[in-house]
Formats: sequence, structure tokens, C-alpha cells
Amino acid sequence: MIPPEMAITLALGLPILGALLIAMSRGVPNLRETFTLLTAVATFGFVASLYPAVINGAQPTLDLWQVLPGVKLSFRVEPLGMVYALVATLLWIPNSLYSIGYMRGNNEKHQTRFYVCFPLAIASAVGIAFAENLFTMFVFYETLTLSTFPLVTHKGNTDAVKSGRIYLGILLTTSVCFQLLALLWIVALQHTGGVSGLDFASGGIFREGLAAGAVTPAVFGLLFFLYIYGIGKAALMPVHRWLPAAMVAPTPVSAFLHAVAVVKAGVFCVIKVTVYVFGVETLREYGQGGWLLYAAGATILIASLIAMFQDNLKKRLAYSTISQLSYVVLGVALLTPISIMAATFHIVAHAFGKITLFFAAGSIYTAAHKTQISQLDGIGRRMPWTMGAFTIGTLSMIGVPPVVGFVSKWFLINGVIESGSLPGGHFDEVFALVVILFSTLLNAGYFLPIVYRAFFRTLSDEDLKHPHGEAPWAIVTALTFTATLTLFFFFWNQPAATLAELVRRAVG
Repeated sequence: MIPPEMAITLALGLPILGALLIAMSRGVPNLRETFTLLTAVATFGFVASLYPAVINGAQPTLDLWQVLPGVKLSFRVEPLGMVYALVATLLWIPNSLYSIGYMRGNNEKHQTRFYVCFPLAIASAVGIAFAENLFTMFVFYETLTLSTFPLVTHKGNTDAVKSGRIYLGILLTTSVCFQLLALLWIVALQHTGGVSGLDFASGGIFREGLAAGAVTPAVFGLLFFLYIYGIGKAALMPVHRWLPAAMVAPTPVSAFLHAVAVVKAGVFCVIKVTVYVFGVETLREYGQGGWLLYAAGATILIASLIAMFQDNLKKRLAYSTISQLSYVVLGVALLTPISIMAATFHIVAHAFGKITLFFAAGSIYTAAHKTQISQLDGIGRRMPWTMGAFTIGTLSMIGVPPVVGFVSKWFLINGVIESGSLPGGHFDEVFALVVILFSTLLNAGYFLPIVYRAFFRTLSDEDLKHPHGEAPWAIVTALTFTATLTLFFFFWNQPAATLAELVRRAVG
């Protein structure tokens, strides 16, 4: 049995070691890719080894560095962080296998640089997941942005460079101008008794300061706003444009951004600061959930409507992600224990379904060189494994049983029903229910036509003239694995459900 402190160290350090080994083996592709897979599997193993301690009530810690008095780089493993760390490191394994098939199948350049960036990003994701305080979370939030920037600009052409500027510009601007400002403000409040410190705490860090008058409700509300929009990776409108722009990257990167690390870091941080910095009960008491509820609802509906009119498959998936992420934010805004549980569980559900959809999109591009939905007539007959997996991912995004997306949406609806004391009263509940139900119809409206086109329309003339089969085995194996997880977790989701329940209890 590995001591928990050692497991945390290895979970953070092994990806960095893996990146060095990958860089050193650049002249031997098979060795380079072996290091990639071994690092992914081992990192997940070390993260998973912490699960028994966490569900038994322990919260292993690791202190690395005292930066300033009251400001330290330190880690604590609690149930919410465990969910994100397990999802990110588990899905890095099929993503690595998929990358091998995709990069070789498309003869992509700069493959060593490509493989080096992934473990660096995973180390950042684990750092965010296990952060004990706001400072540590901010440091690794920024390193995640910087380590994924070369992946977004991988192709090196004009479009990639332009999209990379948008990606970096929006994410750094929001984090520095909003999140860092809020962090520095909270550091200053430590000296006036406005907060209990920077460490995440059950019930939040503001309650005593508000009760004593050391921080006003207006400042409390402003800091909450700064944090929500300072976490640009959550893609809450209007700070969402970086996500569609990033679709210029190779498909393994798109899958990584949407399902493994980046956007999941965003919604995870939203849940984390809501529960452990501002406090659910305190936010309800001071009426801070209302504006966030409407911002999330608007993002869900507007992004879904935009997705309806996207012919480019990856762009449609990108706007779907923007919409789906705001289900998590909506759950947070409801400010009830079960809605926070639903938000936590939706991180898992969306990850499995969306990575499958992106894997399928990349499989189609690799085998058939198609990127537009209008080109997919009859492609399910040529690529049954790919489009079968795509169908499973589609059902999960809509929320239809027997796929895991149904479970998180069920919890979310129950969260709405439980939220009778929202600031806006009955009207807020009705709004949330309408958003969930109408967006479900929109999800079906922009996903099911793709499935219909693939399986029930005749093959296009191009496919008849130039027949093709499935993508390379590594791609098909990876997407089959994630599609299986999407189904499997509907029937057996105890690990995620147990952690989500522990998060619910932390809320109250």
C-alpha cells in the first residue's frame, strides 16, 4: 500500500517525468508512445489508490512550499477533487491510445512536442483537483492554459495561430483580470478578518467575516462574480469564444480539451469555489444564485441554438459542450445539496459521452477525410463501430437511458424540485425546468439528424466511388472503450455516485 502523501507526489510528479522521457525518445516513435501509455496508466493508478482513503473519510494532504505567510502551495484530496482527478487520468489512457492512431494515420508533424504537452497538462489538472487553497488552484489553472496552448496551435498555420491567440487571450485575460484580482482581494481580507484564510473550508471562508461586518454583502457578491467569470474555462457566455476557436486543433486535442482536462477544470473550479470558498448556505442567504441561474440558462439555450446551424461536426460538438457545461453551472446556481451532487455527477457523464463523440469525429476524418455533417450520408454503413459509438454518445448528451447522461440530468431535475427557496421563488424553478426540458429537445434536434443521416440515407457518390472502412484499430478501440464506459456507468456508477454523495453531504 502506497502512503497517501507518496501517492499525491507521484500523481503530480510522474506526468512531468513522463514528459521528459517522451522528449528524450523523440527519435524512436514506438518508445515515445510506449512512455505515453505507461505514464497515463501509472498516473491513473496512483490517483485511484487514493480513492479508498477518501471514501472512508480521510483527506490526505501534502505541503510543498510556503510562498508567503498565509500563502502556500499545498494539496488536500477530498471527494470533489477526487472525481475530477479520476475522470481526467482515466480518460487520458484512451486519449493516448487514440492519439497514436490519429497522429500516425494523418501523418501529423511535431508529434513529440504533441505528446510532451499532454502529461504536462495532466499534471496541471491533478494539481487543480488536489489544490488545498485558492493560490494552489490558481497556479495550476494557469499552467493548464499554458501547457495546452501548443496543442491548440499544433498545426502552425494561420488559422491555428489566430485561434491560439483567442484561446490564450480569453483564458489569460479572464483569469488575470478577474480571478487573480479576486484572489488578491481575499488575501487582503485575511488581515481584516473578512475571511478565515485561503484554504478551502466546509461552509466557505466568508461566513465569520460577514457575521462580524468585516466584509460587506456587496463585496461578497462582487467577489463571487469575479470568480465565476474569472474561471473562463467554464465557457459561460460571453467568455466562451475560445472553445469553438480551439477546434482548429487535431481531434485528440479537441477531445482532451472538452472531456479530459480543460473545460472540466473550469466547471470543477466553479463547484469548488461555490462550495468551499463562498459556501452554499451563505450564497442562498445573500441571494447570489439568481443571476448565475439565468446566465447559465441563457448559455445552455443560446449555445444549443447555435449548434443547430453548424455544419462542421467539430463546431457543432463545441457549441454542444458550451451548453452542456452550463448544466453544471445551473446545478451550482440552484444552491441545493442534490443540485451540487448533480453538477458533480455531470462532470463524469459529460466526459464519457463527449470524448466518444469527438473520437468518432476524428475517426471519420481519418478514414473518410470528412468534416461536414452534410457529407455523412450513409457513412454508418462504412463505419458501423464509429457511428455506433457516436450514437451512444448522442443518447448520453440528450439524457436518454440506458446511458450515463440520463443519471446526471435526473439528479439535476430533482435539484430544481428541491430548490423551493431560491431568491426568485417559483419563477426561478419554472425557468430552470424549462431550460432543462427545452434544451433536451434542442440536443435531440442537433444530434439525432446526424445519426439519421449516417444510418438511414444512401451513401454519397463520393463514398460509392472511393469506398473506405473504419479508421486504424487504435482509434476504433479507444472510441469503443469510451462508448462502453458511457453505457456501463448507467448500470454501475457506484464510485462516482459515492464521491458525489460525499460532496452532497459536505454541502449539507
